[in-house]
Amino acid sequence: MAGGLSPLATLLLLLAAAAVAPLASAVRPVSDAHRSAAAELFAASSDGSFGDLETTYEAVRTFQILGVEKDKSLTGKACELAAEKLSSSSLSPAKDLFHAVRISGVLRCSVDSGVYDDVATRLKTLIKDTNSLLELYYSVGGLLSIKEQGHNVVLPDADSTFHAIKALSQSDGRWRYDTNSAESSTFAAGIALEVLAAVVSLADSEVDPSMIAVVKNDIVKLFDTIKSYDDGTFYFDEKHVDATEYKGPITTSASVVRGVTSFAAVASGKLNIPGEKILGLAKLFLGIGLPGSAKDCFNQIEAFVPLILSLPSKVFSLTSKDQLKVEVTTVFGSAAPPLRVNLVQVLGSDSKVISAETKELQFDLDNNIHYLDIAPLKIDVGKYSLVFEISLQEPEHETIYATGGRNTETIFVTGLIKVDKAEIGILDNDAGTVESVQKIDLQKDTSVSLSANHLQKLRLSFQLSTPLGNTFKPHQVFLKLKHESKVEHLFVVPGSARQFKIVLDFLGLVEKFYYLSGRYDLELAVGDAAMENSFLRALGHLELDLPEAPEKAPKPPAQAVDPFSKFGPKEEISHIFRAPEKRPPKELSFAFTGLTLLPFVGFLIGLVRLGVNFKNFPSLPAPAAFASLFHAGIGAVLLLYVLFWVKLDLFTTLKYLSFLGVFLVFVGHRALSYLSNTSAKQKIA
Repeated sequence: MAGGLSPLATLLLLLAAAAVAPLASAVRPVSDAHRSAAAELFAASSDGSFGDLETTYEAVRTFQILGVEKDKSLTGKACELAAEKLSSSSLSPAKDLFHAVRISGVLRCSVDSGVYDDVATRLKTLIKDTNSLLELYYSVGGLLSIKEQGHNVVLPDADSTFHAIKALSQSDGRWRYDTNSAESSTFAAGIALEVLAAVVSLADSEVDPSMIAVVKNDIVKLFDTIKSYDDGTFYFDEKHVDATEYKGPITTSASVVRGVTSFAAVASGKLNIPGEKILGLAKLFLGIGLPGSAKDCFNQIEAFVPLILSLPSKVFSLTSKDQLKVEVTTVFGSAAPPLRVNLVQVLGSDSKVISAETKELQFDLDNNIHYLDIAPLKIDVGKYSLVFEISLQEPEHETIYATGGRNTETIFVTGLIKVDKAEIGILDNDAGTVESVQKIDLQKDTSVSLSANHLQKLRLSFQLSTPLGNTFKPHQVFLKLKHESKVEHLFVVPGSARQFKIVLDFLGLVEKFYYLSGRYDLELAVGDAAMENSFLRALGHLELDLPEAPEKAPKPPAQAVDPFSKFGPKEEISHIFRAPEKRPPKELSFAFTGLTLLPFVGFLIGLVRLGVNFKNFPSLPAPAAFASLFHAGIGAVLLLYVLFWVKLDLFTTLKYLSFLGVFLVFVGHRALSYLSNTSAKQKIA
């Protein structure tokens, strides 16, 4: 079974993937024993610290995931260590800055925004000056951590950074640590996927989708190299690396899982990874039991694959009264445990709060869908952001699953737009008085007939309102005038808070209209993605009288040639066939046929004159067989002679005759030899 990775928020653990299939009895979910083990493995030293920055981050992150509360003095010491490194004026390695930023993010340490700005500048400089995968991982990862803490961070030239990292990939899905590395590494592949995901998140524009697709293919290739134990446990391990770079199956597998999860969160579409491999990886981490080292403990707890909250449809119609439907599954498509989904906030396209009332979604057990009617939300057509919260229903699941924060989904609401108070008319240019005004119905084509000269104006106005009565401003509102000579003019109809109105002053448009008098067809186009009744309406025509064109007036543009005209019907080709040749008279044809039969007639006459008898026909089986085959061969030659005149050509006949000739020589020699020997014996006797 193939599973798919979907790009949404991290919520739950890899244990959810393991929970939907039976695992070995040795596999146990994370329990209080893990919390106790973590507290022992990440014990603080006498001075209250956990060690270096990397170990400190692993400790606080593990405690955060497991929900282990530590003494405030310990967290304060960690924050102090991180803040000291971040504010240090000395040139710190990217690795130290990376871990310091992440510690600050986990513990929510109080760090000035100016310090983060300075760190971001230093990390961006390091990105430009390195081709090392690890340095890029620390630098880009540090920038992403700063952004996740609410600071505005953008990675300049994200595409080139993405390509620089992708250049280190190998054909089997693994990565090199730098351009000078001879061997590739599976552990490095996980790091590379994490940093690529960070680049996509930090980019100020969309990264090339083709490159995203290539990386997805690399992930599939990487999973082709996965190894397994006899009990169905899958794991990643290094193939050819130095002893100093060897990480072990747990660390390597954790790196790949983190990388794949991170990349899936930013890439659209799905990753085709077999489900049994996912369950096998879950079995690896859960089968560890209580880890024996701090590093294994961190990798076991950190390497969790999330569940996702997704919307089967992100477009909802007020006309058809669609329901808001939400799915919560594992990232690989498996069912989630019993939980509640609450809609806690609705934001407009301008981030304005539309609704802050918490509404719980109903659950459809048959379809595994949470749903809610959108009518009570009082939302109008347009784009909205929905904020959801998830909570587990069973208390015992709290020791198995770790829920995340709020999840935001963007939806689009459509509806029928009301069009009314539409008027079209001609105004006098000088006084601005109305000469003729007609009310029109824009719900259907109309056929108004107007006339004007260059001293007058054309006025068109109408109103658009949403199903809730609010003013609606579509993306496209155009008025088109098309001259009988096919010359077209397009005008944008401006809109205000009350109505859409356009006034065309023909005196100022004579050059734009190329001084072309005559009939102009009028069309109005109104369209928007949220407007279910977008339309292109024919309004009628306008007889326009313009002055004669001066000598140097611009000429109307040449009409475009239809590019498909060359594919039209071609002239019919009349074929001239050669006249049939004149055939000879029937008498001559019969005479020629008679001549062809003369050899056969001569053969029959020869048989009659020589006499035919079977007295000397061999009686022994072998000679009799050769004699029979000899006579059959002669018959075959006669039949071939007939076929030559009826069906076969000369070359085919000669080919068959060559085989028959060899056959006749062989069997005839044997038959005649027997008759010769028999005749000699009779003479001697």
